[in-house]
Amino acid sequence: MTASPETASVAHAQGRRLPDFFIVGHAKSGTTALYEMLRRHPQIFMPELKEPMFFARNPGAGTRFEQTGNRTETLEQYLALFAGAGAEQLAGEASTFYLWSALAPPRIAQLQPDARIIAILREPASFLHSLHLQAVQNGAETERDLRKALALEDARRRGREIPAAAHWPAALIYSDRVRYVEQLRRYGELFAPEQMLVLIYDDFSSDNEATIRRVLRFLGVDDGVPLELVRANRSVAVRSVRLDRIVRALRGGRGPLSGALRKTVRGVTTQESRTRLLHPLRGRMLYGAPKPSDEELVRELRIRFRPEVLALGDYLGRDLASLWGYDDLD
Repeated sequence: MTASPETASVAHAQGRRLPDFFIVGHAKSGTTALYEMLRRHPQIFMPELKEPMFFARNPGAGTRFEQTGNRTETLEQYLALFAGAGAEQLAGEASTFYLWSALAPPRIAQLQPDARIIAILREPASFLHSLHLQAVQNGAETERDLRKALALEDARRRGREIPAAAHWPAALIYSDRVRYVEQLRRYGELFAPEQMLVLIYDDFSSDNEATIRRVLRFLGVDDGVPLELVRANRSVAVRSVRLDRIVRALRGGRGPLSGALRKTVRGVTTQESRTRLLHPLRGRMLYGAPKPSDEELVRELRIRFRPEVLALGDYLGRDLASLWGYDDLD
């Protein structure tokens, strides 16, 4: 299949191929697995880079808290990601901050008003638990206790208690990430209903194949092709934040010590041995299976977010309170 005439004309005006669809999030809700499966479809092109986050970036913000991202990128650089798309392919990308960001929807609509939008939503308490684990793992969050991290939200809104490595500080306001109806309405005001597909993580988790074929039908490509089912990006817990920071500094630092260490390691090992032995060893030393959720906190979060779940159920026309266990919290 080919892109629509409207899409083609916009692309011609830009001199570049535009993405036809966007997986806008949320994180820790199956977006990576969806991305991996879609990019294997012969009628779909998705760049090697997941999470371009181009439309959510605001690196030159007036305050530290308003900063989103730490680098700038031109439109030409972003569109170069899709240069490899064939004429008969749909092009798409996946950036989980696009659903959370208020900047992304109008920016996407301005460039590509015909875009199709795919969102995935997860039960709030489990979503925040996994999201916090990921933030700790990638170094953006230094508070390992979710309850304490939630208690820091007011201070962080005022620009305090923001970790040095947090290049998207507002993303650490975890409770804001659960404003599902508000996030969907931002897209609903700019894109027609037939251009939007909202998935529920439970459906995707329980039946990958049925969900991915539903996505393929939504995109208008062949939904009968053989599929390689993928599970990706599982949650892990950081064993030691301090050790993790040291390893990150040595791997990515630009000082003479980190450079000398990297050079030494590469001098006595091969790429194959680093991939086969050292990288898995690093993973076992730094990361482990996450602890079970704090049941008391889970209940508190479910009571807190019950109005949002009910509102989302009304918005989508689905009984999410029963699905997610929010109908028996008294």
